[in-house]
Amino acid sequence: MGEGLAVPGPCGKPESVNARMDLDSLYLDHVADLEGRYGRVLAELGWDAVVVESGAPIKRSQFDDQYWPLRPCPHFQHWLPLAQADCALVVRPGQKTTLLLTSAASFWEKAAAPESMAFEQAFQVVRMRDGADARPHDPSSFYGSGKVAFVGEGREGPVDLVKALDALRTTKTPYEIGCLAEANRRARAGHEALREAFRAGAASELDLHLLYLKATAQDDWETPYKNIVALGANAATLHHVAYGRTAPSRAAESLLVDAGASCRGYGADITRTWTKGTGAAASAFAGLVAGVEAMQKRLCAAVKIATPYEQLHDESHRQVGVVLREAGIVRGSVDEAVARGVTRAFYPHGLGHSLGLQTHDVGCALKAPREDNAFLRNTSDIALHQVFTIEPGIYFIEPLLAGLRARPEAAIVDWNAVEALTPLGGVRIEDDLVVREAGVRNLTREQLPVGGGAVT
Repeated sequence: MGEGLAVPGPCGKPESVNARMDLDSLYLDHVADLEGRYGRVLAELGWDAVVVESGAPIKRSQFDDQYWPLRPCPHFQHWLPLAQADCALVVRPGQKTTLLLTSAASFWEKAAAPESMAFEQAFQVVRMRDGADARPHDPSSFYGSGKVAFVGEGREGPVDLVKALDALRTTKTPYEIGCLAEANRRARAGHEALREAFRAGAASELDLHLLYLKATAQDDWETPYKNIVALGANAATLHHVAYGRTAPSRAAESLLVDAGASCRGYGADITRTWTKGTGAAASAFAGLVAGVEAMQKRLCAAVKIATPYEQLHDESHRQVGVVLREAGIVRGSVDEAVARGVTRAFYPHGLGHSLGLQTHDVGCALKAPREDNAFLRNTSDIALHQVFTIEPGIYFIEPLLAGLRARPEAAIVDWNAVEALTPLGGVRIEDDLVVREAGVRNLTREQLPVGGGAVT
């Protein structure tokens, strides 16, 4: 998207004028596309209409009256970037979609303004007066009689219909891809700020987390997921969010940052790992980070339409075996390390997952993975316009290593090398990809070209 004049975006996020205009233009086509696809799904399943609800705030605790900021139902957010409670869409084939827009009933809090008001052009907007008009849960006056389904937060909805609507989110429209690209652009500032802070000197994990929020101009609740900021051994906890409050007593030699940013409900998911310091362990870990970085690039380049994603995951284990052997951590053949489950002790998670309105988005895990790939979240055949992550990693996780030590396969592991690297936690590199006919578009590296590595 064009650069244009930089202006403050919603919530202070920097957004170019051209970028905003481009997304608004793409948005109207996105809604028209959704109306057509919803219409076909409803006709096929025998529904006359569906009411898609935005949802209601969730209490932080049953013991008080504080609420979390609203995360709208993703099916609602698929249509528009509005985080306002008790709203609903009435979708009826052949008719313009109706947005039932409620005004805020509480004087205690006010919903954040939407990033764009382009939805006012896309729908028939009915503004509901509190206590006077019909509420979204009883919208009969807006669609008449017929067989009507309800989908929303707190409602399971008809199983076959929800499954079909989930499938619509598997591939992304140009508008959705534009939002994901902008989310990656916003996240870049955070990753660059933390890389520089890590290079410059000691800082606590909490300091780094807060710096990331400042650099990306987003509050904690606006992030697509809780930032993972892990120094040293904490990188061995895959979802480390219990931030240390004090700076390390010595200069940390590794930093893993798994953090993104949001744009109109769509979230980036980016991981980088950095290392610094001198000595044999620091040098060996820098080599390991470089190995994972090169491997991750190869796996991104291997993405091809019609290839089962699980096949790519299997290839990632072979390549992890290569990196472990080159780093001197595993002896013997790569095939042996994979076949005997050694790579799974160092790389226990899946290669990646679908990405969109949810960090682990729906639609790409409609069938179960093989039993040995229990944590794989993408089991689809790779298809045009899918968006997913590629995020291999190598970690030194004590419980998994303890299990490996107790097995015969322990004989092919250099445990002295493992013990030297364990204080550095582990490494993960993650990019967000769009599948195109002419190869993938890497949304992350077009914004953040540098992956993981040593900082000097």
